[in-house]
Amino acid sequence: MAKSEGTAEYRPALFESTSAIICLLDDEPAVLKGIGRLLSSEGLNVRQFCDPDEFLSFAKTHRPPLAIIDIWMPKMNGLEVQSRLKVISPSTRVIIFTGKDDPLIRTTAIEAGAAAFFIKPFDDVEFLIASRMALAAIP
Repeated sequence: MAKSEGTAEYRPALFESTSAIICLLDDEPAVLKGIGRLLSSEGLNVRQFCDPDEFLSFAKTHRPPLAIIDIWMPKMNGLEVQSRLKVISPSTRVIIFTGKDDPLIRTTAIEAGAAAFFIKPFDDVEFLIASRMALAAIP
């Protein structure tokens, strides 16, 4: 949560609290924990997944407004997840993140409709702004 206004570290929240579920998919528990905390600190309801199939099953029935997806996972890469998600939940906005900058991967993700693409480690504020903009674009 943002600190109270009277402290030296006050930072206003970028988001209004929401009950909408934001999905976060990565095979690394430490990354899920860190990004999950960042988004939760801004009042977002985050659901974490380490298995692409479990995420896609959830997305099929819950149609989350935003999915944040890692590219490099052993079971299924993020581009494949993005492609399958587009079929089962076309209104879900996607943000892609990865530890390796590959211009072809970036171009493919953006051309497939990703709202943003980040290289880890990324700037928290820029990431939160991109998340807010992706949520604002939901019809």
